[in-house]
Amino acid sequence: MPLDPPTMLTISIALAAAAALYLAIEWRSIREPSLLFWSAGFATITVGSTLALLRSSGFLLIGIWFANGLLVTAHFLFLLGVARFTQIRLSPAWYLIFVTWLVMLLLPDGPLWSKVMLAANSLLVALATLKASSLLRPHGKSLSVGAVQLRYVLLGHGIFYVAKALTVVIPGTLIDLAAFRGVIIQISLVEGAMAIMLIALSMTGTERYRREKQIARLAERDPLTALYNRRALEKRAPRLLEQVSTEHPGALLLIDIDNFKLVNDQYGHTAGDRLLIALSEMIRSVLPRNALTARLGGDEFVILLNSTSGERVMELGNTLREQFLSTTSQTFPTTAAVTLSIGASLFDKAPANLTALIEQGDAALYESKRGGRNRLRLTGLTTPG
Repeated sequence: MPLDPPTMLTISIALAAAAALYLAIEWRSIREPSLLFWSAGFATITVGSTLALLRSSGFLLIGIWFANGLLVTAHFLFLLGVARFTQIRLSPAWYLIFVTWLVMLLLPDGPLWSKVMLAANSLLVALATLKASSLLRPHGKSLSVGAVQLRYVLLGHGIFYVAKALTVVIPGTLIDLAAFRGVIIQISLVEGAMAIMLIALSMTGTERYRREKQIARLAERDPLTALYNRRALEKRAPRLLEQVSTEHPGALLLIDIDNFKLVNDQYGHTAGDRLLIALSEMIRSVLPRNALTARLGGDEFVILLNSTSGERVMELGNTLREQFLSTTSQTFPTTAAVTLSIGASLFDKAPANLTALIEQGDAALYESKRGGRNRLRLTGLTTPG
């Protein structure tokens, strides 16, 4: 089957429709707005390419002006999708693209009409495409191979449309949009089909990578407080512990809520969850740089520090105790005070493993509880509640 213009358009219609359907299915699974914009873009190409086939039947307004307008719209939707993906807000001035295309309707029919239409259409497509590529540039190293591929595919696609627009100034160049005549039009149809495949594959790979990263990130987080869970702590702790030395000692703080059951019994488990979230936010607010924190389970939390001292540990722990007591006494008054007991272990060389370190903190926590609760126990030093 010869690759004449109608055949290439038919191939483009099939490819764009498949890409639109696939990205729509992906969107239904993960609800990423960028996928919806990209799917809409390919759907628009499907409609535009279908309308372009009407040129051979004499419907030039629909087959040329309207069809090419949909091509501009499709690339603008690609740009919106990239903007949502990169979380960058576009200026409202970008919507002037459509005003420009509406003005093209006023062009008088004449010998230069096809060239002017082709140049305007190509430049508008190139503008949206190159902008989308530039939005991905800051993310090239921090995101996936798919994002980098998408950036360069859009860049190449945009450069092609710039070159396509420049061909109109070459003397003797044949451009007949009504009959699909002219070498540049033939090349453009082939490039369009290839671009659809490459852009669709890059978009799919980009979102799949981000989805996998999100899943991995969620697997490391406590679902209630969004702090690290024990698995994530064990994964990240070795790097922090390697930095511990005599000059830069480390510390572990094991935190437990005293009388937490009273809150659940008196105010309900939803109130208990709110209290756990409040404590996690307090911990975040006082957490030093390069420190780690996690929820081990229930009402037990852990903080791991490096380059610290006994004085800093005492200051951090007591700040947490005071803030927490103030919150619980005002929000959840109970028959017995709901407070924090903290067991802290200061060390100047990395322990055999994190479990051994937590056991040391647990022993200190037990001493804090036995001493009357609402206390911080640090290597034999106890502060009164």
